[in-house]
Amino acid sequence: MLDEKLQTYLDSLIPARTGLFAEMEAYAKEFHVPIMEPSGMEALLQILRIHNPKTILEIGTAIGYSALRMAEALPEAKIITIERDEERYREAEKNVEAAGASGRVELLLGDALEAAGEVGPFAPFDAIFIDAAKGQYQKFFSLYAPLLRAGGIMVTDNVLFKGLVYGREAESGRLVKLAEKIQGYNSWLTGLEDYATTIIPVGDGVAISYKKR
Repeated sequence: MLDEKLQTYLDSLIPARTGLFAEMEAYAKEFHVPIMEPSGMEALLQILRIHNPKTILEIGTAIGYSALRMAEALPEAKIITIERDEERYREAEKNVEAAGASGRVELLLGDALEAAGEVGPFAPFDAIFIDAAKGQYQKFFSLYAPLLRAGGIMVTDNVLFKGLVYGREAESGRLVKLAEKIQGYNSWLTGLEDYATTIIPVGDGVAISYKKR
C-alpha cells in the first residue's frame, strides 16, 4: 500500500478499462463487490505474463473480474475459479459468457475450503491466485499448495490490508482481529522454506510466493 499521492499518480497512468471490464467495475462499485485495485491488478497481470502459466486456479471468483482480466492477458491459459456466494457466481457466469470465455474459464460453485476434491482433476497448476476470505488465507494456501507444480507461483492479494497490518489504526475490533490474522499469515508465508516469497506494496499489497524446484 503506497503513499496516497503516489498511488493516485500510478493509477492515473493505467489505461482506463472499456466495454465489459468498465461495466464490471461499475457494478462492483455500486453493489460493493470487492475486486482487485487497479495497480494491484496490473502488477498481477504483468507477473503472470512473465511467468506465462498455462493453468491457473483462482480462489475467490466474485463476479469474474480477475479471472477475465487474466484470460485476456493470457490467451492460452485455462483458468479454474471457485466462488461460494451463489449470487456472485451467477453474475460471474453471465460475465464469462458475455466475454466469450466459457471455454477457458471454468467456474465452480462452492466453498474453497471444501472443494479441493473437485479442483484436483484440473491440477497441477502453474499459478494459484488467492483473493477470498482473508481470515482463511493460511488454510487456502495449505490446502491448495500440493496442487501447485514445482516452479509455480502462489499469489495472494490484500496482504497489507489497507495498512492495518503495519500501523494504521483500525476502526473496529473485527478489523483489528482480521489484520492480526493477515499479519500472522504474512509472517508464516515469508518463513516457508519451500517457497521464496516477496510482498509488493501495490494496490492493497500482493504477495508472490515461488515454489522452489
